Amino acid sequence: MKVISIVGARPQLVKLAPIAAAFAETEHQHVIVHTGQHYDADLSDVFFDGLGIPDPDVHLGVGSGSHGVQTGSVLSALDPVLEREKPDWVLVYGDTNSTIAGALSAVKMHLPVAHLEAGLRSFNRRMPEEHNRVLTDHCADLLLAPTEEAMRHLAGEGLAHRAELAGDVMVDICLKIRDAVRAGEHPAPVLPEGIDPAQPFLLTTLHRPDNTDDPERLSAILESLAKLPVPVALLAHPRLVARAEAHGISLAQGNVHVGRPLPYAGLIAAVLASSG
Repeated sequence: MKVISIVGARPQLVKLAPIAAAFAETEHQHVIVHTGQHYDADLSDVFFDGLGIPDPDVHLGVGSGSHGVQTGSVLSALDPVLEREKPDWVLVYGDTNSTIAGALSAVKMHLPVAHLEAGLRSFNRRMPEEHNRVLTDHCADLLLAPTEEAMRHLAGEGLAHRAELAGDVMVDICLKIRDAVRAGEHPAPVLPEGIDPAQPFLLTTLHRPDNTDDPERLSAILESLAKLPVPVALLAHPRLVARAEAHGISLAQGNVHVGRPLPYAGLIAAVLASSG
């Protein structure tokens, strides 16, 4: 059996790690297609290295763009790949533009689609991810749900006959890396300048459009973080940096110390070292 995994963003690479490891222990052929939705090295390359994922077999290099442009670019680039590879199954992950584009490309070519992390719902239709996950579930042939709650959501949408309770691969990889960090198998994370890992500190990320695109909301969040009584390590996604610059807002203020995103193991290590 040949399975194509379509990934493109940081969370999907984390989900891919245990799947790729499981496939490596079988006779099945596993082809990894990286769309390039996340193209920054800190959001992509380090995950392949740090999580032991094989290099992608295909890299589409779609890069950034509006939701429509990015989704369309993945769709047009995937068609010849799927036509050439002729997989038995196409496996898509999570809720990104790469997810919905991969599912649509496959179903239009009459290829079976499995959706890992199916059935998750925020019920917030302002989130692009909500549309991606709902539409993907409704066009996929096999829905791999992580929780009983996700199974209930799928049943409520008339999709119970396609759903299987598969468990949460994000929990699996998180616990595996946590144990490896505690065993000293990963180097200490590089924290922002001004953060002493031996002293209490807080760790945060900030990248949801609802929090970054509104300058008043972004400014209010940063002001609140800046006033906290302990240092705050802000791991700044490139999108956050760009939005803050566009708004004329300084990320480094008060007790906020700004650093780059961390590899997954480094992030887990930083969470374990933080005060909460």
